[in-house]
Amino acid sequence: MYAMFEESGKFLAGRVLSETDSSAQVELDSGKRVKVKAVNLMLKFEKPAPAEFLAAAQATSAGIELELAWEFAPEDEFGFADLARDYFSDKATLTEQAAALLRLYDAPHYFRRAGKGRFRKASAEILQLALAAIEKKKQIAQQITDWAATLGAGVCPDPIREQLYKILFRPDKNAPEYKAVVDASRTTQTAPLDLLQRAGAIASPYQFHWQRFLFDNFPKGTGFPALEAPPIKDDLPLANVQAYSIDDSQTTEIDDALSVQGLGTGTVVLGIHIAAPALAIEPGSAIDQLGRARLSTVYMPGYKVTMLPDSVVQHYTLAEGRDCPAVSLYVTMDETTLAIQSTETKLERVPITANLRHDQLDAIVTEPWLENPSYLHDDIAHQKTALSLPIGRETLSFLWRLARHLKAEREVVRGKPENFNRPDYNFRLLRDDPSLDGTEPVGNETVQITVRRRGAPLDLIVAEAMILANSTWGNWLAEHGVPGIYRSQASMAPGVKVRMGTKALPHAGIGVKSYAWCTSPLRRYTDLVNQWQIIACAKHGKTAALAAPFKPKDVALFAIISGFDAAYSAYNSYQNGMERFWTLKYVQQQGITELTGTLFKEGLVRADDIPLVLPVMGAGDAPRNAHLRIKLGEVDEITLDIGGTVIERLDIEDSTEPLAEEDSEDDGDTGMPLTIAVDMGEGESTDDNTAAVGSSTPESVAP
Repeated sequence: MYAMFEESGKFLAGRVLSETDSSAQVELDSGKRVKVKAVNLMLKFEKPAPAEFLAAAQATSAGIELELAWEFAPEDEFGFADLARDYFSDKATLTEQAAALLRLYDAPHYFRRAGKGRFRKASAEILQLALAAIEKKKQIAQQITDWAATLGAGVCPDPIREQLYKILFRPDKNAPEYKAVVDASRTTQTAPLDLLQRAGAIASPYQFHWQRFLFDNFPKGTGFPALEAPPIKDDLPLANVQAYSIDDSQTTEIDDALSVQGLGTGTVVLGIHIAAPALAIEPGSAIDQLGRARLSTVYMPGYKVTMLPDSVVQHYTLAEGRDCPAVSLYVTMDETTLAIQSTETKLERVPITANLRHDQLDAIVTEPWLENPSYLHDDIAHQKTALSLPIGRETLSFLWRLARHLKAEREVVRGKPENFNRPDYNFRLLRDDPSLDGTEPVGNETVQITVRRRGAPLDLIVAEAMILANSTWGNWLAEHGVPGIYRSQASMAPGVKVRMGTKALPHAGIGVKSYAWCTSPLRRYTDLVNQWQIIACAKHGKTAALAAPFKPKDVALFAIISGFDAAYSAYNSYQNGMERFWTLKYVQQQGITELTGTLFKEGLVRADDIPLVLPVMGAGDAPRNAHLRIKLGEVDEITLDIGGTVIERLDIEDSTEPLAEEDSEDDGDTGMPLTIAVDMGEGESTDDNTAAVGSSTPESVAP
């Protein structure tokens, strides 16, 4: 005797070897013996053989019309044999009964399972819904097939184009668009990115990078709601100073300015004046929420996405010809020794005499011009510019002397000098229509790359002043028991990273007792937070801890730090990627096929004259620091890849000594895609231990 039974949702048949009231021992055609519970035994038959019986049942099952079977089925619960007798005849064969069982089991939308071999037919309403869902599923499956075929033919369907970045970087694996790409990729044996690129889904390489960045960081776009900058209600006194900012020409968020009083008297007062949006913007306000959502301005060659709306920025920026609200740090020092005697913080209005520009003055304000009162530039135009400067050479010379003094003092604490052994590069995108300067690039602009020497006088003047302000205010907050957002580094040993926290700890890399970002409140949210805390100290003195918006161990501060770290890293990565994109564009536009560079890691070369790191073949056993001539390979603007092959070694003597150590928070920065982490943000004040690092933008933030 044979039996048909169910096991794990499948129907099998075999010879019955033995049977009890509760179970049976059944041998399958394969020879395997299984124990089957009596409740799972559906049919017993004498012939034909099990395999033939199942084949006949399956063939008959395929011919059963579900709509008709549903009509015949009783309203109450029924067994499969009952339906077979209603559908076929009252003398339905065992094969027909088995066919009915298989058909019922495979049609849950028509018949709901009510037990072993028992069913109940679905209501008309539920059936219609189920059939509609099945039809929709079929249509989607067909749509996936059609889309995959279209992609394979080199054309991208619009629905897939619209979901491009989600498909590539944050896919919903159940979405038909994603499934179509996977199917097409598998069929054509092409990587998804290559497949989509060939199908025209990517409008341009630049848009690919830009839209991906927006997808990850600004899914709702970069626009701002219509908001008005709140007025500063404090009755601020007017400072008796003449202040000057020093930035690049493209800088619109002017956060800081300097003033000098008392030259020639033996006691000099240096004023460091910081724009004061925190006097008007309140924590939790609509504008504060915008700043906290973005956390920093995003910089890239030729463009930026500001932290705050431009209308708000222009309300508080330190624009020349205005008396601007500011938080001022006055540092009194001996004019000869430059020893600091005292510091004082004031809330006031500061007359901004001029907004000086690096790019216009770096060739004028040079070391010889600053150090020699009788020095004249060979270029007549430079002489005229120097004579017309709104700030005197004597003042700039003092600031230059002070900057070198402050740097030297920090280097004593650091235990070694700061090394600027690589140049910075400025990127400028040239447009046919000058009115488009500063607008979003399209990706085909002519790129201009120029060298900007690190540690140039104007850079160093501002950098050291900002370090002085940030370290002084960081200590001052701690003295008042007011928490701030600090950056610290326990030591300069390899692998010891800079950390952000709420405690005033030393920053070994800079060489200061503590360091809090305070000098860029218009473009960095951490600085705005610290400015609220500084204002509380300035207004309330010893009771500042009670009045400050953020209290010790405030969870909000830790949330801000966490969010800022993540955003800052993402923005840095994007800026770096865009610098590489425009560098590769420059290589193409200039027709560069060969270049020279230095081997700084195994298989990696840093170009001499442009900001490019690339992998090379053929370096052989060349030591680190070997100077090589490289033949360039093809540029891939999507992956930002370029390779090279060593043509010859240019240096005569082997240079096996290690490279001079860079002062940077980025360990092992290679400049390669996905591994770069350059600085982002303020050219006029690096606010850390180096000047103008990675200045692809007019503003560059050091670590």
